[in-house]
Amino acid sequence: MYQLYGHRNSGAAAIEAALELCQIAYRFIDVEASGEAAEALARLNPLKQIPTLQLPDGNALTESAAILIHLGLTFPDSGLLPSEPAERDQAIRGLVFIVSNCYSAIGVIDYPERWLVMPDEATLQNLMTGARERLHWSWEVFADQFSAELYLDDETPGALDVLAAVVTRWAGTREHLRQSRPGFSAWLQRIDRHPVLAPVFARHWPE
Repeated sequence: MYQLYGHRNSGAAAIEAALELCQIAYRFIDVEASGEAAEALARLNPLKQIPTLQLPDGNALTESAAILIHLGLTFPDSGLLPSEPAERDQAIRGLVFIVSNCYSAIGVIDYPERWLVMPDEATLQNLMTGARERLHWSWEVFADQFSAELYLDDETPGALDVLAAVVTRWAGTREHLRQSRPGFSAWLQRIDRHPVLAPVFARHWPE
């Protein structure tokens, strides 16, 4: 059985949603629930990053894009990755775009002190503000570049849809996109309401 290490309101939601789309058995392990769970995560992933996915054979996968690509290739009927090679290439490109440009910026916003040798409050705030502006601009670029690759109402959501729907939930991105890219914002709301994905998102972001 797959075992997903994460916690609520985290990037693990994207992997949990993908596992649901694959219709396979998995166990969600909340690393904030116990010290034992946190220690198990540290043994699998010394960086203690989430999501971390333990495969049925005991091996671990880290990095959200890598995990989603693995699931898409292992379970092709899930639709996580397109079957047509050129479309699949663009979906993978989009996944890497999100993790390298958007997900990474959120790490700077959440933990700015990690990126400064001698942080002071003014420098921390300046770094966070700059990272947030860059993050919002990156999502505008994503919306302009990848809209043709995204889920439509009569299709099955894919890995790119799921990751975008999760990572846009942080650092004021959804609010920014409502103003700057209303069409893309409306698409995100359709993903939120998808019958397979909505229960996962509700567990991570209960209203």
